[in-house]
Amino acid sequence: MAPRLRLTLLGMGAMASPRFAPAGLLVVCGRRRVAFDGGSGAAPPEGRLDAWLVTDEHAELRSALRRLAAERGLAPGMADADLGELRVRALPVVHTSHPTCGYRIEGESGVAVWAPEFRTFPAWAADADLMFAEASGWDRPIRFRGGVGGHAPVREVGAEAARYRIGRLVYAHIGRPGLRAMDAGLTPEYGEWGREGHTYFLSPDRRAC
Repeated sequence: MAPRLRLTLLGMGAMASPRFAPAGLLVVCGRRRVAFDGGSGAAPPEGRLDAWLVTDEHAELRSALRRLAAERGLAPGMADADLGELRVRALPVVHTSHPTCGYRIEGESGVAVWAPEFRTFPAWAADADLMFAEASGWDRPIRFRGGVGGHAPVREVGAEAARYRIGRLVYAHIGRPGLRAMDAGLTPEYGEWGREGHTYFLSPDRRAC
């Protein structure tokens, strides 16, 4: 039987979040373990890692990530990873003035996507069984000065995720507008707020749970 994909949300905060650790993910498939992003307070638990991948090599957390990864004998970077039963592809996203990416994570039990920051919903995420997505804004986009990019809002991300047939959508990069929405008891029309420290599974029948 194909091994399940186990995806643990290490943190789900946007930059300088007053509530959550930095957005990060640990993926386990059989004996393979890969970390994505994270930072102080959102490092993977002890144990061997095959790779530590990031979505932005110029992010403000890069120094902390380099230190944490170096403690595991790794250097964080934007890259593909072909680990036999676990295949990871770094694919571009529209976000800022320098190259950034998200990741399509494929195992025999299904497909997950890690794309915590983007201004335009990535078409390459289509038909994923599980997607961890941008949630910096709530009902309006956050635009960077000079028109070089920004962050898509939850309501736009949800509508696009439905259009691209995402099976389960989890918001995993929550900014202050999202926090205010949470505190007001608002919920996304499509998808759900992430749960820090929670492990999500993709089973051989391709269900996300």
